Amino acid sequence: MALTYLSTQTASSSSSLSFTSGIDSTYDAYEFHYVNMHPATNDVRFQFQVETGTDSDYDHPMTTTFFQAYHDEADSTTFLGYSTGNDQATSGDGNGVFSRLAKEIGNDNDQSVSGILTLYAPSSTTYVKHFTNTSNTAQSSDYAMAVHTAGYINITAAITRVKFEMSSGNIDAGKIHMYGVS
Repeated sequence: MALTYLSTQTASSSSSLSFTSGIDSTYDAYEFHYVNMHPATNDVRFQFQVETGTDSDYDHPMTTTFFQAYHDEADSTTFLGYSTGNDQATSGDGNGVFSRLAKEIGNDNDQSVSGILTLYAPSSTTYVKHFTNTSNTAQSSDYAMAVHTAGYINITAAITRVKFEMSSGNIDAGKIHMYGVS
């Protein structure tokens, strides 16, 4: 497996970051490395949605899983398990739901989230689009949180755009790098 660097989006009090070009049939998979995504608002989710290029609604249905592990700084609380309240089971177009990549991100100066979202076969016009995600968060209540999500986008049209945003407020700072996987 080799990664080919394609582009970078940099946040500076940005409402969202979008990759609107460069996703095509050149690669079978694309990785989005998000680095130190720092929210302007405390206790928010970092999330994504996709678009096919035929419209710009970013509202395609997804079915997802959400698995997390966390440990607080005081060494008093730990957890490892499936989080049913953070997964999705959707049907039909137009649901407008962004998929959660991380949750409860803090906006203190030492808090952010970093991770990798992998989108498989986005140019396929036969199958739904699968994705996996791994993230690490400095959480709003001073926990270290690891999240693993996976799922599929229930469309067979080719995906040409990916949008990232916080569930509330702006992305104060951070970078997302897009790579082609071969």
